[in-house]
Amino acid sequence: MTERRNDLPVAIIGAGPVGLATAANLIERGITPIIFEKGADVGSAIRQWGHIRLFSPWRHNIDPASRRLLEPTGWSEPRLTSLPYGAELVEKYLKPLAAVPAINAALRTSAKVTAVSRVGMDKSHSRDRNERPFLVRVETADGTVRDHQVRAVVDTSGTWAHPNPLGQAGLPAPGEAEAMMAGLITEPLPDITGADRALFAGKHIMVIGAGHSAANTLLALGQLVKNEPGTRVSWAVRGADASRLYGGGDLDGLPARGQLGTRLRGLVEDGHIELHTSFTTTSFSVSDGLAVTGTTPDGDVTLDVDLLIPATGFRPDLEILREIRLELDPIVEAPRDLGPLIDPEFHSCGTVPAHGASVLAHPDRDFYIAGMKSYGRAPTFLLSTGYEQVRSIVAALAGDREAANQVHLDLPETGVCSTGLGGSADTPAADATEAVEPASSCCATPEPLLDRHGLKEDPLMMRNNAGVLFVCVKNGGKSQMAGGLMRHLTGGTVTVYTAGTTPGAVLNAQSVESLAELGIDISGEHTKSITAEMLADVDLIITLGSEAVVDQIPGIEMRHWDTDEPSLRGIDGMERMRLVRDDIHVRVKDLAAELSGDKS
Repeated sequence: MTERRNDLPVAIIGAGPVGLATAANLIERGITPIIFEKGADVGSAIRQWGHIRLFSPWRHNIDPASRRLLEPTGWSEPRLTSLPYGAELVEKYLKPLAAVPAINAALRTSAKVTAVSRVGMDKSHSRDRNERPFLVRVETADGTVRDHQVRAVVDTSGTWAHPNPLGQAGLPAPGEAEAMMAGLITEPLPDITGADRALFAGKHIMVIGAGHSAANTLLALGQLVKNEPGTRVSWAVRGADASRLYGGGDLDGLPARGQLGTRLRGLVEDGHIELHTSFTTTSFSVSDGLAVTGTTPDGDVTLDVDLLIPATGFRPDLEILREIRLELDPIVEAPRDLGPLIDPEFHSCGTVPAHGASVLAHPDRDFYIAGMKSYGRAPTFLLSTGYEQVRSIVAALAGDREAANQVHLDLPETGVCSTGLGGSADTPAADATEAVEPASSCCATPEPLLDRHGLKEDPLMMRNNAGVLFVCVKNGGKSQMAGGLMRHLTGGTVTVYTAGTTPGAVLNAQSVESLAELGIDISGEHTKSITAEMLADVDLIITLGSEAVVDQIPGIEMRHWDTDEPSLRGIDGMERMRLVRDDIHVRVKDLAAELSGDKS
């Protein structure tokens, strides 16, 4: 009988958020990790969608054990209610975490895991199997291959590198590989309004898929349609019912995600996006562009496009695990006991129960798949879920069964996840009585919310038909003055809304009078709250004053104006209000010039 080697490290595949959280938990337990990351740095997959914001705020994206490692280093925690870009997740969280000495010593970058097995035996051998160390074969950037012996393996490598095919029945359509080789099918989630803008501007772009990444991509393309002449967008989905493509709107437990469907519906109804329902892709043909043929209830249809963006979801790469004894759910390719808990036809990200080592275990003892990859083909994963998974797994590896079995999550209830914005391109077309399309990812990779880094980097985004929402607390003074000044200065070329976080009953009479002195009449305005209709129609939200706070809304630029408050200097009455007005006037003039593209 072979003695188990508990002196060996625990291998972690992937240095993303869940992989580093695994390492943090191991370090707290006094267990040595070794982390293999195929990219050149931590979070390499996230860096590829760094221009994208997550649906979930920071409070759901920071692992507790990782926080405890970071706090003694002087790390500055982000505002927990704000929504991070992918790039911010890396720069403000993963990179500082990787710099912690204990993590840094365990990290191996440019180290691609090509196989996992047991030392001295393949999958078919059983005698003393669980006492044998694991063998992890790693190839480095220079082509060197080395076998590492480890006591346990936690695979957190994700699914980003393995998108689902575009054809029917889970298979690539004829001509799909050739179209990809020709560069006519892009990578998922390109930076359409940023670095990749020139690739798409003025082209006929097709999007296939009905998931959140499709919605994100389409919102960005909608901006190009408005601002880049000649840009045309076609969107093909398998489903027949267009209404279910737009999700839950205001009913969504994650408001940022709920806004996706509302804004997307507007782009379709306004004619900026051509929607093709009941479309099953059957072939691709490469010529000067790309001919995409699909079957529809009215017969075959061929669309000639310049580029196609896939948005059909992802699946796990199980090839490196061929010599590991896995027990997978036959439907979603998750661990067998987890599969029924995450089936997207029945569960959303907020209704999946907390689960840990006992649910994630496989026949090969001390081997686990965690994070996004543990969900297989199901797209309803949350980072918080992954963090609780690995906390429990590490407790089990440490022999603390009580802690391993006590699993808990506090997540937003998001039932609409299972009733709209479906994922796979191969979801059957259904009538209203049939099962809904599977949901796309809620908060974690690879389905976060597309947005851009800032207005100043790309004023074109807002020059035509710009929409601005001014927000103060009561919507009786500062926001109303800003709205009145913007309407006056832009002559209706900018759509202007005002709202309050806690609206009062009436407008401030001195605010009305101060604008009347400039010939601007806002006496007919009334106080109001922020509505979904406003958010669907604006590109920029500006909060005014020290007390107004609006959480980050993905897809919308957010700014804050810390306006002058003369009362702090003992100035009150109309003298105070004129000073406040004049401060806002200067800011609004600058903004109006920016939105018009005037940089003088």
